[in-house]
Amino acid sequence: MVDNNWGKRIIYQIYPRSFKDSNGDGIGDLNGIAEKLDYLKDLGVDALWLSPIYRSPMRDFGYDISDYYDIDPIFGNLSDFDSLIRKAHDKDMKVLMDFVPNHTSFEHPWFKESRYSKDNPKRDWYIWKPPKKNGAAPNNWLSQFGGPAWELDKETGEYYLHTFDVSQPDLNWRNPQVVEEISNVMRYWMKKGVDGFRVDVAYYLFKDPFFRDEPHNPSHTEHHIQYDSLLHIYTIALPETLNMLKKLNSVINEFDDRFMVCEIYTFLHEIVNLYRIVGHQSFAPFNFSFISLPWNAQEQKKFIDEFDERVGHDYFPTYVLGNHDQPRIATKLGEDFARTAALLQLTLRGMPFIYYGEELGMKNVKVPEEKAMDPMATNMKGFDFGRDPERTPMQWDASRFGGFSNVEPWLPLEQEFKERNVASEKEDKKSFLNLYKSVINLRKTRKSLAGGKLVPLDFKNPNVLGFFRQEADEETLVLANFSEEKQVVELPKGDWKTVLSTKLDVENRKEKDQLNLRPSEGMILCS
Repeated sequence: MVDNNWGKRIIYQIYPRSFKDSNGDGIGDLNGIAEKLDYLKDLGVDALWLSPIYRSPMRDFGYDISDYYDIDPIFGNLSDFDSLIRKAHDKDMKVLMDFVPNHTSFEHPWFKESRYSKDNPKRDWYIWKPPKKNGAAPNNWLSQFGGPAWELDKETGEYYLHTFDVSQPDLNWRNPQVVEEISNVMRYWMKKGVDGFRVDVAYYLFKDPFFRDEPHNPSHTEHHIQYDSLLHIYTIALPETLNMLKKLNSVINEFDDRFMVCEIYTFLHEIVNLYRIVGHQSFAPFNFSFISLPWNAQEQKKFIDEFDERVGHDYFPTYVLGNHDQPRIATKLGEDFARTAALLQLTLRGMPFIYYGEELGMKNVKVPEEKAMDPMATNMKGFDFGRDPERTPMQWDASRFGGFSNVEPWLPLEQEFKERNVASEKEDKKSFLNLYKSVINLRKTRKSLAGGKLVPLDFKNPNVLGFFRQEADEETLVLANFSEEKQVVELPKGDWKTVLSTKLDVENRKEKDQLNLRPSEGMILCS
């Protein structure tokens, strides 16, 4: 097995707008993050991943970049960023930046040049096509944010491609100048001390060079977004994209101890294939199985066992419960199952990614349509497609604005923030926060949980998922009840002692041949 510390690190995603406001404008910032590094260190976090903080018009809250080489004033400046990196490193925490290579803002100087004329040197930095003879868009491709993926530029009479918002024109990755410039952007930030990147929409970089219409999706219904009415065989996961990710990872490997993780929603065999193509331990694709699969012991077990085996010990699985684009896990599963999901995430082999607030059991917030900020919500009103509900401010204490700010925040707080916040959960011995701390502490103190191999277990009871983690002579047993009823489990042979329950009311109890798992309970046992 290749020795690489990234496979043991716990990564914490911060949505900077919503983490901590240090200057009283209702929006979180870099200095606010710096204020909370002690909290993150105490939680047991090894690395921070910051959602985009580059200069941006903020039509898509930083995923529309107008300058890859600067920090947006909303969050601070380059000096503030340098200070945050230094302070995090002083506490032995790494920092990953979000990286958005598929598109820029239409206010980026590159695009302004590109749209100036058809023969401008930057024209081929983006994807331009003339209209059909009848003036229609070049093909039927759709935008993720609603409507066609093509926008007519009246000045030059051609369409530009935007897979996302109309303000986010796609870069042309078939142009070597684009590849070199984006590679230089990565080098710039790593020279400043950044420890790597999370690559946004990594499967979208290349599009079909023949611009063929995409086939219709026969299973689409009116309840799904328009984008899903097509099968995206010409705009997602082209072979050129996979090879380009390997090339971008080679830029990462010009520097020591750096890491790159890619946002990819796809099938198991494609995730595993990507590990093989890139072929380096400084890389991993996200695995969203907890999000995409039903909360069912047998389905999750089937995926976990096969995923771990096929990834193998030269690479590191990743596990995600939520992020800035997905409903919060406590809303999706309920609080009890969310606790069990967290136990599994933190005890499985590989890298767990914690989305800010998950450690508190934060829930989605119902944001009225008139207060919606997300372009997905404002572009497609009436469908409840917005991502604002999972991006609301971090809940630090019970004060008026939850300790996030001294003024009204940019998005509303959860109604129950006075009960569900860092200050109150620190005092509650059975809280979500103390569950996370307890499991993370076990992960860091037991070598079998930190880096041991995963050994699947088969139980007669179909409602229970379980596995061993083994390292040398140490063994840890993890059990999870996926049902809302009590379940009886036959324990493997051995002298087992319960060291932790997701209920946080059982410690150091010797077990016999059987174990009663309470509804939705997870347990960690040691031999």
